[in-house]
Amino acid sequence: MVSIDLIRKPIASDLEAFDKFVADNFSAEGELLSEMLSYALSSRGKGVRPILTLLTASMHSPTAEEASDKCGEERHCTKRTYLAAMLVEMIHTASLIHDDVLDEADERRGRPSVNAKWQSDTAIILGDYILARTMAVGMASAQYDIISYIGSAMATLCEGEVLQSQHAKAMDTTRDDYFKIIYQKTASLLGVSAALGALSVGAKREEVERMRKFGEAIGMAFQIQDDILDFKRDNNTGKPSNNDLREKKITLPMLEVMERKSEEERRVMLDLLKRASEDESAVDELHSIVVEGGGPELAAETMHAYIHRAMHHASKYPDTPYRRAMLDLCTFIAERDR
Repeated sequence: MVSIDLIRKPIASDLEAFDKFVADNFSAEGELLSEMLSYALSSRGKGVRPILTLLTASMHSPTAEEASDKCGEERHCTKRTYLAAMLVEMIHTASLIHDDVLDEADERRGRPSVNAKWQSDTAIILGDYILARTMAVGMASAQYDIISYIGSAMATLCEGEVLQSQHAKAMDTTRDDYFKIIYQKTASLLGVSAALGALSVGAKREEVERMRKFGEAIGMAFQIQDDILDFKRDNNTGKPSNNDLREKKITLPMLEVMERKSEEERRVMLDLLKRASEDESAVDELHSIVVEGGGPELAAETMHAYIHRAMHHASKYPDTPYRRAMLDLCTFIAERDR
């Protein structure tokens, strides 16, 4: 199985410089806010978004084709690249804090969420602070082409959150609704992450657009895989299984099964979903219906289609360690269990 460490290897030096860049630009005054910020930033997870930004920047660097299989010690990224990677990562971090408040989630990546540790009202302030600090750093840099991408990404994320909440309350999510939600909440920011890497080193417009499409494709696959993992009892995501059902979210595995059921059977499933937030037996029964109906496997077919689309975009480039790492990233997303 492909590991995230293997993907990080060609950009090891740039990742080290990126981490220092974040530390130099993200700090807070006041003991509580500083402690909360340090806690949130220390659990940023796999770092797929900054990794993607640094990889696409390296792949489009004028010296990319000269890179050897032992690359990783040299840097191909610029401060513009580090800025772009930091901005997308901080937007993602803030959105997760806000998501946990909205979902009343007690855990994030296997440890207490910010809202569980410091209460929801304080967590919202931290999320807002990170967003405000993100835009302040961005504007101070005067890199307005990057900022325009970031502003659009923030708006799209908010639209996706509202749309998801709206359909979760009504329990009326359709296939089209689902794909729009995961595009806005996940794929759009990964598309921006990939596009900004190319943009930051002066790539041509068509190459920036190709990288955006690559990022969006792996973003769609990433979220679908997340939704598949939610139906696995032994998942390693750091969250309990079937959380989506308890939050009345209709995701692709459930949609695949519902679309193959009769009207009466769909009503039974929706009735179970309605009771899922308070009745664990309803969660278990609905889980069984989806799993026995092959929902996760059917959803995986769509996930793999997006992975193949991403690989097609990456295949347009010469064979370098960076392109291979991007292809490995596709495989990692398809195979991940956390």
